[in-house]
Amino acid sequence: MLIFDQFKRDDRLLWFLTIGVTACMGILLAGLWYLQVVSSKFYKESQKNQSSRRIQFPGQRGKILDQNGVVIAENRPCYNINLYLEDLRDLYKDSYAQARGKRRLKLSEQQILGQSVRYQVTSNIVHELGLLLKKTLVLNESRFSNHYYSSLVLPLPVLEDISQEEKAVFMEAPARPPGLNLDIQPLRVYTNQSTASHIIGQLARSNTEERAEEDLQCHYYLTEFKGLVGIESAFDTALRGNPGVMSVLVNNLGYRQAEEIWVPSEPGSNIVLTLDLRIQRAAEKALMSHGQNTKGAIVVMDTRSGDVLAMASSPPYDPNLFVPRISPEEWMKLTDTNLNIALNRATYATYAPGSIFKVVIGLAALEFGNLNPAEIYHNKGYFSYGPRSRPIHDLAPAGEYDFRRAIVKSSNAYFVHCGLETGLEGLMEMASRLCLGQKTGIPLRQESSGFFPTPAWVERRSSQGAPVYPGDIGQLCIGQGAVAVTPLQMTVMAAAVANGGKVLWPRLVERILPPGPVVSLQDGRGIYFPPRGVRSELRVKPQHLDTLRKALLADVEDSKEGTGKKAMIPGFRISGKTGTAQFKQGGILQRHDVWFASFAPYENPRYAMVVLIEGGVSGGDTCAPLARMVYETIKDIETPKPPPAVGQETTPATEDRMLALSTQNSMTREN
Repeated sequence: MLIFDQFKRDDRLLWFLTIGVTACMGILLAGLWYLQVVSSKFYKESQKNQSSRRIQFPGQRGKILDQNGVVIAENRPCYNINLYLEDLRDLYKDSYAQARGKRRLKLSEQQILGQSVRYQVTSNIVHELGLLLKKTLVLNESRFSNHYYSSLVLPLPVLEDISQEEKAVFMEAPARPPGLNLDIQPLRVYTNQSTASHIIGQLARSNTEERAEEDLQCHYYLTEFKGLVGIESAFDTALRGNPGVMSVLVNNLGYRQAEEIWVPSEPGSNIVLTLDLRIQRAAEKALMSHGQNTKGAIVVMDTRSGDVLAMASSPPYDPNLFVPRISPEEWMKLTDTNLNIALNRATYATYAPGSIFKVVIGLAALEFGNLNPAEIYHNKGYFSYGPRSRPIHDLAPAGEYDFRRAIVKSSNAYFVHCGLETGLEGLMEMASRLCLGQKTGIPLRQESSGFFPTPAWVERRSSQGAPVYPGDIGQLCIGQGAVAVTPLQMTVMAAAVANGGKVLWPRLVERILPPGPVVSLQDGRGIYFPPRGVRSELRVKPQHLDTLRKALLADVEDSKEGTGKKAMIPGFRISGKTGTAQFKQGGILQRHDVWFASFAPYENPRYAMVVLIEGGVSGGDTCAPLARMVYETIKDIETPKPPPAVGQETTPATEDRMLALSTQNSMTREN
């Protein structure tokens, strides 16, 4: 009533105010009516033209560490420059309108012109980026076209893993080309370069749709890596973790409108190996000391548990070369059939064992052939099967030999005689107890079973009219002929002689730790893999094993006749056996593969070691010195050291054990 009373007084100011408010209310109501009624059809059609796209992005791979917590493989931030094409829509439209002018074009002509304009605009931006970073950049037209029509919702990669200098130049540029942004993602890095490369393995870009089809039906998949061989492959699922999923809203042209992370990614678990990187580095250094392109292997194993402490294969390679992608030049080097760099010679390559196989023959003769180790055998300098047979020549000089001297001088004639007296059945039984011809089950995805005759094989040959002759057995007795082994198998053999006759399963992985920073290896978390235990037993008399062990000790400590004397270390007693095997192709000698199988210390053996070199001079001259280099490192590790003084600076070895923080998986863009 008060308001109407004011109107009656003819207040002009109030009249104008009332008219203004009423007009604004009318405009607002008219706008609401226009949006809700007149334009509803337009917005409904626009909503129909929008759709959601699910994109899967990988989790951060877990770390790989040695038994002391030293990082072997981890992740680092990788900076990539990507081009977001949705930011170029206005440029595309303006350039298209300018190129078209007032011409009237057919639909096919419009498509061709639009494609040409889009490529030209994008190519110019890439060229501007090259000028900014002072490097030549050329946009591949076919790659751009494929990306535009099949993956428009995803950014177009322009530069991957740029340097810190390039990153600084890009970020500090006063005027960057439009559409370019800096993205950060975790990238695998192998902190020790080629160290333990054949154990760790390598990564490759995976067909990312493989795993997502199992659970998350996504439209797009960002780059993910999978392991090809080695630990990266065998434990790929645990290392990868779980991928994340984001939802991207796109319009009818395919450009993104908005994005939202539905499922965050989860980092992978950490793998702790039984390796000791100090011994691993010593083994690799020993191989390299023989030559840059040395083809060989060194395996060191704990004789009590079967833990693999070192497994070096040469020539090594740097697994960092595979991330983010390997260059054609490096791939040519890795696939060179002459060097076979990618081949793990410790587990995948097989060789004739040569004279180190006399350890097996000697045990079989002592156990099954009733060999008296003190009995004297007269060596003529060769062994003859008969007047019409080809003799086996002996590098050991003619003379009188007992078991000890035959091991020390590596007499072929003595062990051929012992092997024939024992018989093929006894030799096959001892080889069977050592599990020769069978894989050890080490999780590297690169292992050969080797070969040794079995009763079934002998029977099959006999049925085919090819029986096993004495000459065949004689070849077996000197580690030639129908026998092939891996360095890892011979290490298991050496460990069995050292530990009292237990043939162990080798263990390479100690535990799987849950994702996140590694605080302690002994906190009880994760999945622990206990030593795999005893696979088989030699089941030989203790006195026979003792006889063999003393003979092997003499092979190293006999300074006059021992073929392994170059492995001797004062104060660290080593037992060993050298070997040299011929490698022939087409009946023509190509090279000598040389060996040294050993264990130490003699009084309480803990370490078994095998050294193999392709194309060496002899086991004593080539391999024994390399074994000594590794044993010197082991001796240094075993020697107690005084604690560091208060205030003493951190040593490089200590720094090597400090673990870096995990790189956080980021899907955001740095502007």
